[in-house]
Amino acid sequence: MGDVLSTHLDEGRRQHIAEKTGKVLGEFSRCYREQYGVALFNSVRYEIEGNGGPQAQLLHRKVPLEDHVIYSGNLFQYIEENKKWRNRFCVVPHNYGLVLYENKLAYERELPPRVLINSAGYKVLTSVEQYLELVNSSLPGVTPKSGNTPILKCPTDFPLILWHPYARHYYFCLMTGKEQEKWGAVFQDCVRHCNNGISEDSKVEAPAFTDAVRMYRQSKEQYGTWDMLCGNQTQVLSNLVMEELLPELRSAIGPRLKGKTQERQRTWIQISDAVYRMVYEQTKAQYDAMVAKCELERPQMESSIRTDMDQIITSKEHLASKIRAFVLPKAEICVRNHVQPYISSILEALMTPTSQGFAEVREVFFKEVTDMNMNIVNEGGLEKLAEYMEKLSHLAFHPVKMQSCYEKMEQLKLEGLQQRFDVSSTSVFKQRAQIHMRQQMDDALYTFETLLHQELGKLQGKDELCKSIQRILERVLKKYDYDSSTVRKKFFREALLQITIPFLLKKLAPTCKGELAKFQELIFEDFASFILVENTYEEVVLQSVMKDIMQAVKEAAVQRKHNLYRDSMVMHNSDPNLHLLGEGTPIDWGEEHSGQPEAEPASDKRRRAKQVVSVIQDDEGALPYEMGAEMLMSPSSPEPPEPRVPPGSPDGVAEIREALAKESIEVLTEERLTNGTHSMQDSGATKEVVVAAGAASGDVPTKGPAGDALAAPTSGAKVLSEDGVRRAPAAPPAPEAESTARDEVQHAMPASPTTGTEVLSQDGLHRAAPASPTTGAEVTSGAEIPSGDKVPHATPASPAPRAETPPGDEVHRATPASPAPRAEVPLPPAGTACHQRSDKETGEEVALPVACSPPQPAGTTESIEGLQTEF
Repeated sequence: MGDVLSTHLDEGRRQHIAEKTGKVLGEFSRCYREQYGVALFNSVRYEIEGNGGPQAQLLHRKVPLEDHVIYSGNLFQYIEENKKWRNRFCVVPHNYGLVLYENKLAYERELPPRVLINSAGYKVLTSVEQYLELVNSSLPGVTPKSGNTPILKCPTDFPLILWHPYARHYYFCLMTGKEQEKWGAVFQDCVRHCNNGISEDSKVEAPAFTDAVRMYRQSKEQYGTWDMLCGNQTQVLSNLVMEELLPELRSAIGPRLKGKTQERQRTWIQISDAVYRMVYEQTKAQYDAMVAKCELERPQMESSIRTDMDQIITSKEHLASKIRAFVLPKAEICVRNHVQPYISSILEALMTPTSQGFAEVREVFFKEVTDMNMNIVNEGGLEKLAEYMEKLSHLAFHPVKMQSCYEKMEQLKLEGLQQRFDVSSTSVFKQRAQIHMRQQMDDALYTFETLLHQELGKLQGKDELCKSIQRILERVLKKYDYDSSTVRKKFFREALLQITIPFLLKKLAPTCKGELAKFQELIFEDFASFILVENTYEEVVLQSVMKDIMQAVKEAAVQRKHNLYRDSMVMHNSDPNLHLLGEGTPIDWGEEHSGQPEAEPASDKRRRAKQVVSVIQDDEGALPYEMGAEMLMSPSSPEPPEPRVPPGSPDGVAEIREALAKESIEVLTEERLTNGTHSMQDSGATKEVVVAAGAASGDVPTKGPAGDALAAPTSGAKVLSEDGVRRAPAAPPAPEAESTARDEVQHAMPASPTTGTEVLSQDGLHRAAPASPTTGAEVTSGAEIPSGDKVPHATPASPAPRAETPPGDEVHRATPASPAPRAEVPLPPAGTACHQRSDKETGEEVALPVACSPPQPAGTTESIEGLQTEF
């Protein structure tokens, strides 16, 4: 890759990129300094005058996900440097960055991660066809011929691809459709959160930045919504530079690319990513300097504003009256002819999916609280309350459970209207509404748990607790209905303005924009930093259409469409002390009511970090990631199998599938360890675990007919029969005779049940089936277990032949009466259990060892696996 980049990005080209970036940032800096003064004036004026809207009834949580992990689990990643698929342990922390580790043990030992991904600006694709379509359109003139090998092939039918128009792409694959759905929901949540990277808490910097971006693009005759206004300020500015720079590079470099179509596409992606990283580094440095300079001038500017506030307001109103007299007649004609007839259609298109989404949020909240209440009735009162509330309190950040709410917004379509008003994409409105849904859900949950926590000291017994939960639920639902109505109406008004204002500005530009310079003389020089003619002109245009927008939203509320409250309905604060409760210390249900130990070492605390979403293996007996990814051989096996060579390139998919068909695993054990090892003691005698040797680490597991792993022991391995005698199992059927030999194999050996299912033992009782081994674990007698792993003592019985659970049948789970105490076992020797592959083994750049502390990326770091940006 280095040779390719040095060829197409020589010193002269790099100098041109730096000059172009500096030019764009210089023009933007002028816009930012102008908008900074206006934003500062508006902020101080709002602080002095106030502009109180409807008071929110629900409480707002200040730190929603402190010390929590959204999700973690294994998935397969395609490594471009060595063209291999590797198993990776992915952690999604509270900041929604994707952090990929070599394996779970590397994460628990606080080793440096392999990759850090900020997903702002990315699209989550669930098929290779979608990806190839985007890649083919990214390099005009390069059209793959029919029959040519595409740029990417996935060894399973369940890919997940992160695509970015400028930065590096990331390729993942899963083993089942259920896993793909869950990881897809997690990835979408990460993209949604990272896109909203400009904090609204900043009342000066944030509006100054967004207005400066809008003014800069309008100066280039670019009106309408912009899809790449996503991420933090540096990312947005990098996208702004790349929007102008990339077409030049494509026309200059594209014709010089050589090789087959897929090679040219792959080379172009590498070049684009390298340029994006160069632009990002330069942009970050210049933007930081720009902000620091404005911050130095802020105290003096704020002092001037507070001193001359009345004079500034008077001067601005005088300017606005002159511009209004000139612009308003033309604007009203334009609104009447081109905007007003379509407002109701746009509003209806927005209201239907948005209101359905908020109604689904209400339904999910009601269902989860009601289920918790029923479980408390059936299983016991306060003892179970803490466990349920700990899970319920983070429901808003559960990507899978919230997916049904988010999916309602995917129905949003502005067909016909989208082209008329130059709306490039509806994704801006979809993601904004989805963020509002998540916020309203979290506010409702926080209000519920605050009210419930207040009532706990007064309750006597289970019955009173359940009645109190039901009463609090009804109170919170009323508050939610009011707040969600307020939020939706505000969202509708903002969306309508965001659609119509750029359209009006573009229509009025030929007749009005050139005449604005003459109004500059009406502004006093001392106030020129706080009053801009361009901003005042846009405010006048906004006023021309605002009346019609307000009227349309009001009529929808009066007609009781979509459960909207009328503006005249003001819900008085029925809980005057509720907001005081919200200012208190955050509630920790686990510490207050679960009786867990108070002190815990930092390493153990990180290893057992609270997770919002359960791991996929624990839900509905889904196929474990590790099954087939790395098979282990027991000491009793007479000879080890030949190591399999991972596929050398993505073009060898046929070879990958053929190799995957040979993988198998057989595990008979009576105690499951979370790291994948199995052992038990029965009547004082220890049964050894015999696991068939199989694939190399990181290879893709085998898929069976129903998406489950095939479970046939490897030739040469021995299994433990029911009479305690080691017997040789039947050999795996040949590919050509697989259909006829499968039944014989199933009769000749016990079936390996799916993780989390039950099997019928000889005594007729349902017992937990043993789990499949985890990638990277070595099973031997007295195998070493990493410290902190949990050892659940479920006692499985030997499964009878054909004891596999048919796909789709109901699976009964065994629930142990109480967890066994955690055994403290020494850690494996360093360098053995957690081995970091070198560059020569994997082709990846191994991160330099750093201090053993949880990775908290700040700023920008680069690695060979991609651009690492701050979260």
